[in-house]
Amino acid sequence: MMKMTMENLTVTTLDPEALRSAMRAWSAGVTVVTAVHENQRHGMTVNSFTSISLEPALITISLRQGSRTYDLVSKSRAFGLTILSSDQLRISDLFAGREPEASDRFAGLQTETLVTGAPLLAGGLAWMDCRVIETFDAGMNMLFIAEVVAARSLNAGEPLVYHDREYWNLSHFK
Repeated sequence: MMKMTMENLTVTTLDPEALRSAMRAWSAGVTVVTAVHENQRHGMTVNSFTSISLEPALITISLRQGSRTYDLVSKSRAFGLTILSSDQLRISDLFAGREPEASDRFAGLQTETLVTGAPLLAGGLAWMDCRVIETFDAGMNMLFIAEVVAARSLNAGEPLVYHDREYWNLSHFK
């Protein structure tokens, strides 16, 4: 495994508010990334998720360094990813920290595991169980490149979509 750093990159400093404003124009599906290490589990809402390759099965996520989820993923070298359905807005807010912090964000939620032991949230549209194969230090975040070791999907339902700091319904255009 190779840990890449930003030492070899030339980075121009941009006002974070300018970038934040521009990124509000990007619509994205909503996921929850979860991890467990030494009987501690945590998760966070993430929309910085991308499929990289089908063969081999690779995805990437970005987590804020120092967050509880980042710490657990770094230690366990594994994570679960649940793609949320449109009726899981409350779960997205819970894992985004928009509700009062509970000692256990999973309290009252149904979970299951596949291969790595990372918890996956019931009610999602799809689930991926992943093992970290590389990391890239990306400023305040860490980019995790991971092998998908197991995946399941419902092949039905509407995704939860986030755009301009709000949740949206998805309409089909034909």
